[in-house]
Amino acid sequence: MGMRAAIAGASGYAGGELLRLLLQHPEIEIGTLTAGSNAGSKLGQHQPHLLPLADKVLEDTTADTLQGHDIVFLALPHGQSAAIAAQLPDDTIVIDCGADHRLENEEDWQHWYQSDHAGTWPYGLPELQGQREKLKQAKRIAVPGCYPTVATLALAPAIQAGIADADDVVIVAASGTSGAGKSLKPNLLGSEVMGAVSAYGVGGTHRHTPEIIQNLGKLTDEAVTVSFTPTLAPMPRGILATCTAKVKRGIDQGRARAAYAAAWAGEPFLHLLPEGTWPTTAATLGANTLHAQVTVDERAQRLVAVAVIDNLTKGTAGGAIQCMNLALGLPETTGLPTTGLAP
Repeated sequence: MGMRAAIAGASGYAGGELLRLLLQHPEIEIGTLTAGSNAGSKLGQHQPHLLPLADKVLEDTTADTLQGHDIVFLALPHGQSAAIAAQLPDDTIVIDCGADHRLENEEDWQHWYQSDHAGTWPYGLPELQGQREKLKQAKRIAVPGCYPTVATLALAPAIQAGIADADDVVIVAASGTSGAGKSLKPNLLGSEVMGAVSAYGVGGTHRHTPEIIQNLGKLTDEAVTVSFTPTLAPMPRGILATCTAKVKRGIDQGRARAAYAAAWAGEPFLHLLPEGTWPTTAATLGANTLHAQVTVDERAQRLVAVAVIDNLTKGTAGGAIQCMNLALGLPETTGLPTTGLAP
């Protein structure tokens, strides 16, 4: 076998998706699996779909249990990755799927997470301008949040090309319930979610807002203002994000589409749909892809970009493995599906 990988938080949704994908990766051997309160139990009790690993016993999440691997994935709640990562060897590739190392501004971290800032790692969104080179042979990688992944990619071509104003960005995104993790919460019970769509984190209070601003700020000299409203949709996984921004004078639909086509030329996971076709989350389920459509609302003079991803694949685990491939010097697409599950 090739490289050996450990997964901390293997009983959760992100950990399970990492394992599903790594089982198909030709260069990775799955090593130690850890958990918090589920330590001591078998993985099959929590991830029954992962039959090849069902009998593996989950160990405690400590630096000692994670030692001796080439790659360590940290699929842990926010605030729990930094202490573990600090104890791992410098030559181990550590990929944090939590928020601990995403934000560059210490004051932003303290405001949004009310704890000490652990520092900033290379940001794991290869398609963002300048990031792919930073991820090659990196030993520490911070995987983006799922909402920032879809929103950043949906808006980046327009902001980078200067065809839309960065100081008037509005994002409304609907996510499946797996985005909230596996913890038992009354508002995520089936009887609460089925047949209902609800908003949360309204009025600029969602923690992913500063991450989106940070990403778009790298693409323009303009001040970036983002109004972000997340909603919870009655589906297990997937995100549909509707992103709008004021267009510059003279920009029409044709010029907008041309900017996106140019920006995504050669990108294996980003797909601009044929004109007149609008994205559906179903097309990206289980795939490391983003599907998008863009148009211009001429009366409102706003660019409208609608994009979809699977929040657990491209939004978390698939994005993490994409970054791992770059860090290992492998082809970026290795082991990552581009076909979704349908119907």
